[in-house]
Amino acid sequence: MASTLVVAGIGLAIAGYAGRYLPQLSRPIINSLQNKIKNFSPQSLTKYYQGGFDRNMTKREASLILGVSQNASRAKVKEAHIKIMQLNHPDKGGSPLIAAKINEAKDLLESK
Repeated sequence: MASTLVVAGIGLAIAGYAGRYLPQLSRPIINSLQNKIKNFSPQSLTKYYQGGFDRNMTKREASLILGVSQNASRAKVKEAHIKIMQLNHPDKGGSPLIAAKINEAKDLLESK
């Protein structure tokens, strides 16, 4: 019986010390997390092209739109075009402007 009380007392003492010092020890971690949350940008999570369109499409812009390199083979360009058009086709609720730019990018990269 007495040993149970001693163990319970030691447990309460440990909980008290932890409750007292844990906030002080975790403050740098909490500050670091708050800074990361404050500086978080949801646009950094996507791998797709985020910019606007140039007046005349360049090979660089076309490769960014399709997500391939400027020197990609015709097969890779075609595969990327199909994948992106399935997501952005106007018949499935996509924008006609975006679909036109995707097609223009494919045509430009295939014309090399």
